[in-house]
Amino acid sequence: MVEAKIAPSMLSSDFANLASEAERMVSFGADWLHMDIMLIIVCSHFVPNLTIGAPVIESLRKHTKAYLDCHLMVTNPLDYVDQFGKAGASGFTFHVEVSKDNWLELVTRIKSKGMRPGVALKPGTPVEEVYPLVEGENPVEMVLVMTMEPGFGGQKFMPDMMDKVRKLREKYPKLDIEVDGGLGPSTIDVAAAVGANCIVAGSSVFGAPEPAQVISLLRTSVDKANK
Repeated sequence: MVEAKIAPSMLSSDFANLASEAERMVSFGADWLHMDIMLIIVCSHFVPNLTIGAPVIESLRKHTKAYLDCHLMVTNPLDYVDQFGKAGASGFTFHVEVSKDNWLELVTRIKSKGMRPGVALKPGTPVEEVYPLVEGENPVEMVLVMTMEPGFGGQKFMPDMMDKVRKLREKYPKLDIEVDGGLGPSTIDVAAAVGANCIVAGSSVFGAPEPAQVISLLRTSVDKANK
């Protein structure tokens, strides 16, 4: 049986009060804090600026002992491993779409910096592409199935992605399987039923009148599905 891990997405938090928002989420029962790391695009060209970069992780780490679940939506994740490890990131999840040629080196480097490696796949990517990364001699420890197109919060949940989760759970009973995109009270049961145990939720938590109740509901759904 896998353990439920509820990870509020800090992309939906009040950035002007990130430390207090992190403390608030942990006090409400969050297991992880999900940090979305995206490159800013200017004039159709990538520039080395990030929405939440290593300096933000380093600053936040001074105020929380929480697991910082960092999801890097970048084209060159290997370039960021050292700085995020030094900053205090707990997990480092990269995209399979940009790491097909160097994932083994990437996983090795992530682990050497004391972080837990994960791999993410976009909605259009076949789930089979992550199998070698889970089954390798030095495997990733989590698979993140995007249930929306990465880049913006508040998008609608894509239920057709649940077949990927189901296949992963059937193949890897003890694997941490994370879902991100449109998760909330109306969609959690579908995700939990097919095997998702790590739940990223942004708008549904931060926008709720009682965030603690939403976190509890998400956990309860995963726990029930695991029985």
